[in-house]
Amino acid sequence: MSVWKDFGNAEDQQTFDIIPKGTIARVRMTIKPGGYDDPAQGWTGGYATQGDTGAIYLNCEFVVLEGQYARRKVWSLIGLHSPKGPTYANMGRSFVKGILNSARGFSAKDESPQAQAARRIDGLRDLDGIEFVARIDVEKNQNGDDKNVIKTAVTKDQKGADKAGSSATPPAPTSTPAATAANLPSWAR
Repeated sequence: MSVWKDFGNAEDQQTFDIIPKGTIARVRMTIKPGGYDDPAQGWTGGYATQGDTGAIYLNCEFVVLEGQYARRKVWSLIGLHSPKGPTYANMGRSFVKGILNSARGFSAKDESPQAQAARRIDGLRDLDGIEFVARIDVEKNQNGDDKNVIKTAVTKDQKGADKAGSSATPPAPTSTPAATAANLPSWAR
């Protein structure tokens, strides 16, 4: 009999418990394109999504790269705009700044020209595929069940940064005009 008619010998389904709140992990972020562009805001390439409420966000998938939870996925939104006011966008900008600091090996307190340049991107496409150290959190979904989310990037000077495997040594920065070898610290060249 065909394997697609008799499932008696199929493996049991895998179940995944929630990754514990506060877990520090190295992740790769992928943006699910939503097709929304606003060139005046720098939102091009169709990466942004506009929701039913008028909110605009990045719909992101984060894959844990190493350790006990390797290959596990977490989904979160990064706010770009809300018709209700600037709070949503400000939280999104802060998160992206943290992602860039973490990915490019800078402290949030570093105001050097190199750090400032590392916090610039050419467009949302620069965030698609970026790797950084994240703090995994837990919140309720629309059904009241626990789900994992990522809302915080961990920079090299923060508590727990050394718990993410290779995060103690900052990764090589992505290659953008803002992050060329000439304006990077020696460890990142």
